[in-house]
Amino acid sequence: MRAAEAGKVYLVGAGPGSLDLLTLRAHALISTATCILHDDLVSPEVLSAASGLAIVRNVGKRCGEKTITQQEINDWMVHYAQGGYSVVRLKSGDPLLFGRAGEELAALAEVQIPVEIVPGVSAGFAAAALAAMPLTGRITSSRVLFATRHLAAGHTNGLAGITPDLSLVLYMPGRDYAAIAQELQINGWPSTTKCVVVSSIAAPQQQLASCLLRELPQLAPLPSPTLMLFVVPEKTPESVASKPADE
Repeated sequence: MRAAEAGKVYLVGAGPGSLDLLTLRAHALISTATCILHDDLVSPEVLSAASGLAIVRNVGKRCGEKTITQQEINDWMVHYAQGGYSVVRLKSGDPLLFGRAGEELAALAEVQIPVEIVPGVSAGFAAAALAAMPLTGRITSSRVLFATRHLAAGHTNGLAGITPDLSLVLYMPGRDYAAIAQELQINGWPSTTKCVVVSSIAAPQQQLASCLLRELPQLAPLPSPTLMLFVVPEKTPESVASKPADE
């Protein structure tokens, strides 16, 4: 496996938290990098793969609490790379999904620091695997949408326009389960839609709860970090073929 190179930054997906769900490339880079700047949600198990000689800094922002700004993270990456370190910017899940990778890539490009991106297992896929819940089906779900209700500065963009002709993976849903259920049903999602809520995926404290969409408001919120999966019940090919042509 190729070791991390001095003067280069690697945006690496740490996966959902379990060491054995890292890609081989991610493990090689984490174990050979001389500087690791990691998200708050990257697990101690994954960080245990780092060299004992590496600089390891938590640069995470969680639940709206910011101990460091994005500009400061960008500055640290540039500082260490220009100082001759091999820098792994370690992100939970996949680095290109809700990870502000665009801002970091732009900052590195501005000073011409070479970058490599290493994909990781997204928490959404890990949650679907845990729940044995296919996100696509031959009849009802030919598309999957990855979304979040929350934007910067705590704003919510809601779920307007998300219709039930797809499967929904909802990151950072918050604790207002009743509002989520209401928004989806207003958009036409059936009350029998399958719903799974997963907390701390792939961690020792992992929790999973499943219900129908109509039951979601009564579900006790799970501890953060959480995500939700919504899949409309699959119709069988036989039931579709038996319908009159004008239906």
